[in-house]
Amino acid sequence: MAQKPSIPKGTRDFGPQEMAERNYIFDTVREVFRTYGYSQIETPSMENLSTLLGKYGDEGDKLLFRILNSGDAFADVDMSRPLASQVCEKGLRYDLTVPFARFVVQHQNEISFPFKRFQIQPVWRADRPQKGRYREFYQCDVDAIGSRSQLCELELIQIIDKVFEKLGVGVLVKINNRKVLTGLAEICGFPDKVIDITVAIDKLDKIGLDAVKAEMIEKGLSAEAVAILEPVLTLSGSNAEKLARMRSIMGSSETGLKGLDELEELFGFISSAGIRTECEIDLSLARGLNYYTGAIFEVKAKDWEIGSICGGGRYDNLTGIFGLPDMSGVGVSFGADRIFDVLKGLGKFPDDLCGSAKVLFANMGAKETEYVLPVAAALRSSGVSVEVYPDSSKLKKQFDYAERKGIQFISINGDDEMSKGIVNLKNLKTGEQESFAISDVNQIVDALS
Repeated sequence: MAQKPSIPKGTRDFGPQEMAERNYIFDTVREVFRTYGYSQIETPSMENLSTLLGKYGDEGDKLLFRILNSGDAFADVDMSRPLASQVCEKGLRYDLTVPFARFVVQHQNEISFPFKRFQIQPVWRADRPQKGRYREFYQCDVDAIGSRSQLCELELIQIIDKVFEKLGVGVLVKINNRKVLTGLAEICGFPDKVIDITVAIDKLDKIGLDAVKAEMIEKGLSAEAVAILEPVLTLSGSNAEKLARMRSIMGSSETGLKGLDELEELFGFISSAGIRTECEIDLSLARGLNYYTGAIFEVKAKDWEIGSICGGGRYDNLTGIFGLPDMSGVGVSFGADRIFDVLKGLGKFPDDLCGSAKVLFANMGAKETEYVLPVAAALRSSGVSVEVYPDSSKLKKQFDYAERKGIQFISINGDDEMSKGIVNLKNLKTGEQESFAISDVNQIVDALS
């Protein structure tokens, strides 16, 4: 019995139309990245587990796909020692930021700082598949490393503004600062619980306020501490009003006040730069990754229900793990797969992206095909996309093929056209038909335009 073909859950096939739409996203972000002076790099799909483990928190470590050392990795296993460390030394990358930090340290003598790079590659997470959440998905990362200036943060927001303007998607940029969250942990009396607090807060949109409060208590916070945090998580008003209210709450936390100062400076830059996209301070925004130390960002589509479609933040010492301390960086990652779903759902992809041929030369037989092959070659040299039907089939089948592929013109040439030295063109949308001298390629190109 033949095996039913399938793919792993959380992955997807993409046909020609979908690939054309995905490339539209990649081309758009790539163009914007380059206009801000960012250069493209790539890193391997797999990294040493020592590179990946411990960078994403306990929950992130659980989502790493680990790779067996070989097909017979269990052959010489010592059952008295931990199994995983013996059979798995590598893993599929979880994101592009940690590999980027490894790249910077490994190639530090070859690059100039501040180093501005972008990267468009797939990542993998052993997550539970659901709507908008995949196990294999593409990220489009853009980072600047080697400067602590918040002008770098501004530039990333300008990139977000321009990318989604080009894609025709209305978005909201939510911004917070991890120093503010550290300050909150200090003022509620649990400075050692900052990771537990941020991990819980990061789930606010997914599980709701009551569940977040319950998780924080479960992690060891007192009811009094949670009561101090609750009004911050539900704070409303303008950005200026939120900052003013937070300064009164933050009290003597030096770290928290520094975070508020950074937010105030960043929003001053945003105002001066004339950013059109709506940007708001969201003090419940946490971003679960442990390496963030300053500004953090999350982008939501306004008109389509889905999780964040872009996010990132400032990390002050990620390269220090690999032996290069005090190298501050900031970056954001565009989630190509979620952006794809948003554009598809909103009908925002341009028509005719698939790039089907402009004209199909029908196959009327061996002699007739030899007659049109030089014309097809000349048209391709002029930039026209051309197909020659490979089989001498019934014309109805060839017409059906052109229609299914969205080919606008068909050229049918037989003995009569060959004797006259002409080429016929029929517009399948209008039904109009014209004839051209076989040598007049420029005129044929004009007719196809």
